Amino acid sequence: MLMLAFESSAKAASVALCRDGSLIGQTVQCSGLTHSRTLLPIAEDLLHNTEHSMREVDCFAVACGPGSFTGIRIGVSTVKGLSWAADKPCIGVSTLAAMAWNGVAAGGLVCAVMDARRSEVYNALFRIVEGRPVRLCEDRAVPLQILVEELAAYPDAPFLVGDGAILADKYLQECGLRSRLAPEPLQLQNAWGVAMEADGKPVGASQDLLPTYLRLSQAERERQARLRKNTGR
Repeated sequence: MLMLAFESSAKAASVALCRDGSLIGQTVQCSGLTHSRTLLPIAEDLLHNTEHSMREVDCFAVACGPGSFTGIRIGVSTVKGLSWAADKPCIGVSTLAAMAWNGVAAGGLVCAVMDARRSEVYNALFRIVEGRPVRLCEDRAVPLQILVEELAAYPDAPFLVGDGAILADKYLQECGLRSRLAPEPLQLQNAWGVAMEADGKPVGASQDLLPTYLRLSQAERERQARLRKNTGR
């Protein structure tokens, strides 16, 4: 199966082309430009440079959250549109599970962590077993302090991946705990991880693909705060 995978849940945008779990090509851009401007051109250039066409793609995959609300919407909307237009299936995977693939070579305990602001992180823990991440907990939005307390209970130092890796590493050091900070290229979410996580999973239709948000957006929180203020609750 030829799969075109997309990752746009944080600052970096990437697209990967894989066949049956083997990487053909990947492009990563971390320029700070909006993903609505970069994602499709990246995909078009990747297909051109690998001498493939959109017609040849059998399935689309995307990281559907958690992460940046805008980034997730752009990625999911892009894949929904491509899937619908081509009448081909698509797969949505956890951003955190896709990130955990960056820790396969390091082995052991992998901590996927994204900065969720407000002293919280999006997080999930994995252990590398027989060359693939095995989930230890569900995706969650958790205070960094609570995460560090959980990590202290594990005998081995966590391998930190994600855009919150440096933040978590600093906190762990301040608490006197060991950690393994991924090299910068492996901290970034990437579409190869999306493709690996999607490989072998059941496919779905474009109308079934939905973003995954672990908490309300800032705009929605502000709206609810105004409503509570107006109603006196």
